[in-house]
Amino acid sequence: MKLEELSNYRLIRRNAIPELNGEGILMEHIKTGAKFFLVSNDDDNKVFTIAFRTRPSDSTGVAHIMEHSVLCGSEKFPVKDPFVELVKGSLNTFLNAMTYPDKTVYPVASCNEQDFQNLMDVYMDAVLHPNIYKTEKIFRQEGWHYEAEDENSPITVNGVVYNEMKGAFSSPDSVLERATTTALYPDTTYSVESGGDPKDIPNLTYGQFLDFHRTFYHPSNSYIYLYGDMDMAQKLDWLDREYLSKYDHKEIDSEIQYQKPFDEIRELRVPYSVTEDQPTDHAAYLSLNMAIDDKIDSTLHIGLQVLEYVLLDAPGAVLKRELVKAGIGDDIYGGYDSGMRQPYFSVVAKDAEEGQKEEFLRIIRETLEKTAKEGISKRSLLAGINYYEFRLREADFGSFPKGLAYGLQCFDSWLYGEDPEMYLRYNEAFEYLKKAVDEGYFEGLIRRYLLDNRFAAVVIAYPEKNLDEKQDKELTEKMAAYRESLSADEIRGIVDFAKELKIYQETPDSKEDMEKIPLLRRDQIKREPEKLSLEAASVKSADREITVLKHEFFTSGIDYMRLLFETDRVPSEDLPYVTFLKQVIGYIATEKYSLEELSDEMDLVTGGIGADMVNYVDFDRHHEFRGFLALSLKVLDERLEDGMALLEEILLRSRLHDTDRLKEVLDEMKSRQQTKLNNASHMAAALRAGSYIAKDRAWDEMTGGITYYDFLCGLSKDFESRKEAIADKLAEVAGKLFTRENLTFSFTADHDGIAHMCRAAEKFAAALPKGSGETFPFEWKENLANEGFRVPSQVNYVARSGDFRAAGYSYDAALKVLKVILGYEYLWKNVRVKNGAYGVMFGTGRSGIGNFVSYRDPKLRETDEIYRTVPDYMENFVADEREMTKYVIGTVSDLDTPLAPQYKGLRGDSAYFSHVTDEMLTRERGQVLDCTPEDIRRLAPIVRAILETGAFCTVGSGSAIDANKEMFKETRNLFQ
Repeated sequence: MKLEELSNYRLIRRNAIPELNGEGILMEHIKTGAKFFLVSNDDDNKVFTIAFRTRPSDSTGVAHIMEHSVLCGSEKFPVKDPFVELVKGSLNTFLNAMTYPDKTVYPVASCNEQDFQNLMDVYMDAVLHPNIYKTEKIFRQEGWHYEAEDENSPITVNGVVYNEMKGAFSSPDSVLERATTTALYPDTTYSVESGGDPKDIPNLTYGQFLDFHRTFYHPSNSYIYLYGDMDMAQKLDWLDREYLSKYDHKEIDSEIQYQKPFDEIRELRVPYSVTEDQPTDHAAYLSLNMAIDDKIDSTLHIGLQVLEYVLLDAPGAVLKRELVKAGIGDDIYGGYDSGMRQPYFSVVAKDAEEGQKEEFLRIIRETLEKTAKEGISKRSLLAGINYYEFRLREADFGSFPKGLAYGLQCFDSWLYGEDPEMYLRYNEAFEYLKKAVDEGYFEGLIRRYLLDNRFAAVVIAYPEKNLDEKQDKELTEKMAAYRESLSADEIRGIVDFAKELKIYQETPDSKEDMEKIPLLRRDQIKREPEKLSLEAASVKSADREITVLKHEFFTSGIDYMRLLFETDRVPSEDLPYVTFLKQVIGYIATEKYSLEELSDEMDLVTGGIGADMVNYVDFDRHHEFRGFLALSLKVLDERLEDGMALLEEILLRSRLHDTDRLKEVLDEMKSRQQTKLNNASHMAAALRAGSYIAKDRAWDEMTGGITYYDFLCGLSKDFESRKEAIADKLAEVAGKLFTRENLTFSFTADHDGIAHMCRAAEKFAAALPKGSGETFPFEWKENLANEGFRVPSQVNYVARSGDFRAAGYSYDAALKVLKVILGYEYLWKNVRVKNGAYGVMFGTGRSGIGNFVSYRDPKLRETDEIYRTVPDYMENFVADEREMTKYVIGTVSDLDTPLAPQYKGLRGDSAYFSHVTDEMLTRERGQVLDCTPEDIRRLAPIVRAILETGAFCTVGSGSAIDANKEMFKETRNLFQ
């Protein structure tokens, strides 16, 4: 069947999209008006997405709660959590849902045709026929409910979204972003919080919740996207027969409101919370935000991104440089945000003084006026254009399906009545922009959208001590007053409902309902894993043979090179300087290039030069590892020599004694490390707990965790008195690291590209100094410090780590299956569903380290107590063949995530240093595919050993940590 033969659809347009190596097809379902955009190409990682324009009118979080709730059972699939059943039992490469300020998106992806069809079916039934109409308990579980243990207990508020947003509202970056859209778009849906404000969420009624679904979740308001190698006609025919034909057209007012531009720039101040001991000076966020009121096309869209690059993103960016030079903020960032009807361009100074507002605005205005008048450096513009063009053509989204990335980009135009292909087509835009560099185009953008734009808002986020605790106290008092207003029968009703909800949550789904969830068979899964592409060889340079790891793949003419320098050339106490050096090189002038020239050269010549701290555990030797500073270069093969010459300049001739620039980088990295710890507190807690018991985790923690943050704070505090010593130490560390004898190469490219890199590597290595060969063991002692770190938050991140190999147990790949069982069965039900945490995870590795950690968790002690019950659950674990197959398939889904070539190269590097072989991977895959309930029960002593190790760490609410002080050996504020 051809698309043209589908009588229930109108074919609007079909044409080639060379940028996606495929065809774009725009269609409409005749009966309902459902809109379709199809991208047909040979990518076997197929994507389906259904999106709805959802326009909340308040901050009760109705759109967000709906996103969670429709995935909690439907007419055809009536189990309580089909989403989790799919995570556990499908070969998906992506499975999630996202709430935006003006839309809700439900995407799935899979490389397996039958699995893909199953995912489409479950998601379509979920959004159109959810069980939310059959039971209020779904709304109460996912959104909010009152609860009390008994008739004499305090009344509290709980709910998954409620607790998620308490965590989100603890982030100052999120506070600023919300305030920005409120200030810029006060008459539109962007002025409210679609995710939900914890203060407003309890105002949402069940009736309002259902009305929202009736209004917006209809095919007439849907946007359906299909991408990849599939029979598009068959998919559309099925969608019509199974779902769309059952609906009539409905007029739905979901158009996103237009904000009338302002005559004058507006201003808004908002507080964010800091702890009592956290300083409030030099801690404000200053921002200037300018809305783009013109019609956006592909050229303007890319042009504004290039403008962001030259003004703010590049290491030598002109506006960023002037603000840093004036001492306004430790970190300058911002840019172009296109995910709304009227995009905006922002400039943000983080860790500034609120009193610097006028100077902040003056410097922005004067710098932009000067830049527009005198012109932007042509090399900088061409570098920015090359940077974005390389990124778009490479289409590197990591493990994220690129078809999904394209689909999300479609919605940035499609939902506002524009062509869904608009941002996918970029060839002509880049051709135009390269010519426009000489024609004043970008200077015109500055004048029109930044300098002469009154449709703008100054937004300031300022620190307020203990704001989160004040809000907690207000809520407690409000709940106490509410309790006083209730009759005894009403209080009993709250207690009874909480018990009923718990019974609902604990009642297993019937076998009949569970079997309605489609499931593949184990014998439909290949038993052989993808083989490693790894050849260990060497190149001769000067006086030595240098190891080269070769990974041969088709890479579209791009060479991926890594230079791994082992960190055991410096003493343990100097390891944090290695990370700081990693952050400095490439962001400081060299003997040949100024900072701006270096920045331009990197993006004109290469697709990017990066650096990472990595360690590889030797699985033959318990906790023995090798740590590296890894430099990475990606470059078109014809520019390889130019790229390596640039790397040589950066490694050997960086001006590390430019102490003014060192201070700028230090302040920026300290600010970003604080943001990282704040936004990924669960990872910080788990890493810290692991560092108590494993030296490879201690190395990671020292070079990228809380210890590294403390190191940066110490450098910043004493910088003026120690700046020359700090510069000397960086130069000393660089001299010890960047030598021939300390270098391993890794190459990922096709055969010719690898041969080219081998030749270039010989010359490159010969330019490096020989090195002394002196090495230093990593000094570390086990120490169950068991710390509690207070942060300005209303939720917690509770981590427990342990070492089962130290207790005499061996690694078994059935632990990967256990990760799925615990993460989406036992822990999910007890920590998330019942206790309201947004997330909870369990994981182990071949090194013997196991971790439990929760995310945005309203509990602390209760969560740790649940962790401790896991071995008992495992000892009594039972599952029939269907359940066990589901867990196995969910595990294989993680193992078989499609990887782009450069990530396959990284996988090969890891295998080499960790002594992982194809035979080992085949054996482990067999252990997964053949896993039985008995295998899971057999793992109970391993998990008990992890818990009995006793490594415990929590990052979270000061009140929660102080209320449970006896659980910790030490408590402190995390941020300084």
